[in-house]
Amino acid sequence: MILAMKIHLLVSDGVFDLGLAALTDTLSLANALAVSLPQPPAPIDLALVGVRRHVRTAQGLTVPVVPAHRAPTPDVVFVPALGDKMPEPLAERLVRPDVADAAAILRQWSATGAHLGAACSGSFLLAESGLLNERRATTSWWLGPMFRQRYPRVKLDESRMLVNADGFTTAGAALAHVDLALSMVRASSPALAALVARYLLVEARGSQAEFIIPDHLAHADPVVERFEDWARRHLADGFSLSEAAKAAGTSERTLARRLHSVLGKTPLSYFQDLRVERAVQLLRTGSGSVDQVAAQVGYADGVTLRALLRRKLGRGVKDFREVESK
Repeated sequence: MILAMKIHLLVSDGVFDLGLAALTDTLSLANALAVSLPQPPAPIDLALVGVRRHVRTAQGLTVPVVPAHRAPTPDVVFVPALGDKMPEPLAERLVRPDVADAAAILRQWSATGAHLGAACSGSFLLAESGLLNERRATTSWWLGPMFRQRYPRVKLDESRMLVNADGFTTAGAALAHVDLALSMVRASSPALAALVARYLLVEARGSQAEFIIPDHLAHADPVVERFEDWARRHLADGFSLSEAAKAAGTSERTLARRLHSVLGKTPLSYFQDLRVERAVQLLRTGSGSVDQVAAQVGYADGVTLRALLRRKLGRGVKDFREVESK
């Protein structure tokens, strides 16, 4: 007899509707498709669990939950995103008593050996437990500056779609809930995960870097914003830290410290991100050669640009040109 894998979804009041549905539907589909495999993995025993008796989604739908203190010990716990999508309302949400109670039950479940996972802003709730300290993690790309400042001991990489650490998995924005669910299905049956992905039309995606809007992140800090404004006007020029600091109205050391605090990057690394963003835009919307695009963003030739696109986005020039031609 194959014992079922007990997966709890820890649902907080105001949960993100799409995130909750993505997790439940992906895992339910995995259960339904498993019987078609020659060697099906253990079935999934899925339960919606809450630290409060009454839970509603961000859109006002009632979610029937099992009280956390009555739920059986789980093998896996997933924390879907909260409905608060921007830093200010999210910060207000995180000081509510139910968040502290959720963090406590997560610590309890982790101590029993449960694997914990979270997606999008759900990673903030997981970080509130302290369990992510000194571990690698990811979150929604636009919440990266807030996460980094709030949880400095977590090794954040918001460019990643999925990050696995010992006993923990975190996923990026919104639809990364699907990636989170598939990661657990894949751990028990790669064949089933591939089948579910085909039914959902989900392609492999290791990065959310391509979707990041750098100037949105820059607005988290006035010094970083001034640096970003200067950088965009000098993409075709050689990088100068002294000129950048002067334009930002600060010292080189302070500029570097603020960039690292807000974005986790050096000024030069962020400057390269802006060059890549502009290059991708030109490749998608223009007809210039790769060498011409490279020159417009400050690189000597197309070879350097190709290498940078591969390193930062995991994609090549052909990928961006084909997207527009389809």
